[in-house]
Amino acid sequence: MKIEIWPQHGPLNSKPIFDAFIKSLQNAGEQLYINKSSDNADVAVIWSVLWRGRMQQYKRIWDHYRSQGKPVIVLEVGGLRRNKSFKIGINGINGDADFANQEFDDQRWPLFKHELRPWNPTGELIVICGQHDTSEQWRGMPKMSIWIAQQIREIRKYTSRPILVRPHPRNQINFDESKFENVKIRMPKRDFSTYDDTDFKATLGRTWAVLNHSSNPAIESVINGVPVFVSQSSLCLDVGNTNIADINTPAMPNRTSWANKLSYTEWFQNEIEQGLPWSRIKKRLEDKYLK
Repeated sequence: MKIEIWPQHGPLNSKPIFDAFIKSLQNAGEQLYINKSSDNADVAVIWSVLWRGRMQQYKRIWDHYRSQGKPVIVLEVGGLRRNKSFKIGINGINGDADFANQEFDDQRWPLFKHELRPWNPTGELIVICGQHDTSEQWRGMPKMSIWIAQQIREIRKYTSRPILVRPHPRNQINFDESKFENVKIRMPKRDFSTYDDTDFKATLGRTWAVLNHSSNPAIESVINGVPVFVSQSSLCLDVGNTNIADINTPAMPNRTSWANKLSYTEWFQNEIEQGLPWSRIKKRLEDKYLK
C-alpha cells in the first residue's frame, strides 16, 4: 500500500506515536512517503482534525484526499488513558471515524484499568461540555456560544435544574451567563504540563446529566455512571441519549458491549509499534475504501 504520512505538522506529543506507526508500516512492507506529497498514494496519515497552530497544515492534506474520495487515517490522543493510549481511525475522529472495530472481544477493556461505576445520577447539576470549534468535528455547527445557548433553552423547556457550562480548556468563548437563570460558566482547572482538565471527575459527583456533542467528556461521564446526551457523532451514542426531552428520565443501558468495542478504538505505543492496529486498519481499508 502507498501511504503519505506527515509527522512534521504534528504537536510535540505526536512524535513517538508517529515513529511507532511508521515502524509498523515499514515492518509490514508498505511504501511510505514521509513528509512529502505523492500523486499516487492510496491513503494519507495525519494527526487529529483540529485546524489550528501547526496542525493547520493538515487541513490541506485532509481536503485534498477527501475531495478525491481517498481515505485519511487520523491519529490523535485517546480519552481512555490520555497521553498513554491513542486513537487511530479512518476518515475522522470520535463517532465519525471508522476504527476497524466491527469485530471485538472482552480482552482489551481491562488494559485501560477502568471500572464501569453503577449508573447513579443523584446530583442536581446538568453539565454542558463544549469542545474545540476549529475542529473538523464541529464542521457545519454554529459558534460554540450559540450552540451552548441553544442547549440551555432546550433544557429549560423540561427542568429548572442548575446548569454548569464547561468550555473546552483550550477554546475561549464569549458567553454571557447572566442572560440565563441558574446557569454558571466555569473553565476547567488545567494541568499546564499536559493541558488536560483535572476537576471533571469531581464535578461528576454532583451531576445529573452531561450534554456533549462528540468529545471525550461523554466517555468519562458514562464510565463514571452519569447519563449523557450526545449527537450522532459521539462514541457514546450507543449508551447515550439524543433527545433533551428525556432529561428527567435519561436512558441508562448496559455498557459492557460498548466498553469492549470502545477499547478497540485506542492503542498503546508498544501495540502501535507491533502493528496491532495497522493490521485491522489495513484490512478495513482494503475491504471498504480501496476497492
